[in-house]
Amino acid sequence: MTALLEVAGVSRHFRGLAAIADVSFRVDAGSICSLIGPNGAGKSTLFNLISGFLPLHGGSISFGGARIDGLSTVRIAERGIARAFQIARPFPGLTVAENVRVGALFGRSGARDVAKVVTEALSLTGLAEAAAQPAASLTVGYLRRLELARAIAARPLLLLADEPCAGLNHTETEEIVVLLREIRARGVTVLLVEHDMAAVMRISDRVFVLDAGSKIAEGTPAEVAADARVIAAYLGTPEAG
Repeated sequence: MTALLEVAGVSRHFRGLAAIADVSFRVDAGSICSLIGPNGAGKSTLFNLISGFLPLHGGSISFGGARIDGLSTVRIAERGIARAFQIARPFPGLTVAENVRVGALFGRSGARDVAKVVTEALSLTGLAEAAAQPAASLTVGYLRRLELARAIAARPLLLLADEPCAGLNHTETEEIVVLLREIRARGVTVLLVEHDMAAVMRISDRVFVLDAGSKIAEGTPAEVAADARVIAAYLGTPEAG
């Protein structure tokens, strides 16, 4: 497969402390990959680096074979990277459809039929019947869908999905898993940050594991689940007695 995203030796420090330390991985076009790790491992920081919200202190990030580190968030979005945030922040005074329209007006460069893009994003995410509702009236589960719809309306080649299953019940989580697979089926590569390990293991082609800012493992879901370093990072290493 062809690498769509390449993260090479990336580092980022805050007040002298390494939040991300020499992290490297690649996301192949057409795949669903997951970035996992304990709280504070650096997952959100890495998403901020990929999307241009934070500058690198070392390494490089390439997308479609061209470096994107140093570009603004707007320029990176124009290249074809969209992000769905963990905490949905819709425009509360706008309807669901109007919120999705905001995504359609920005995002990847090129001509588009905005009305068609909005309709397709609403249909894909199961929000068509809620299109005229105020965004502020949505439940947590539907806010997750709205966040994904707005990102998809930006017509990305790569979707960064930040904990789309957070706060959802089992049924809602299953629906998001199905939705992410459908998004991939429509030609969008997905890089996922998620704490729901059951969902990660079902949906991922490859999994990258962070701990304390460093990548400690990478592989298929089965390989990562059996890795002693991953088990120790999540469960702790038993003390010698």
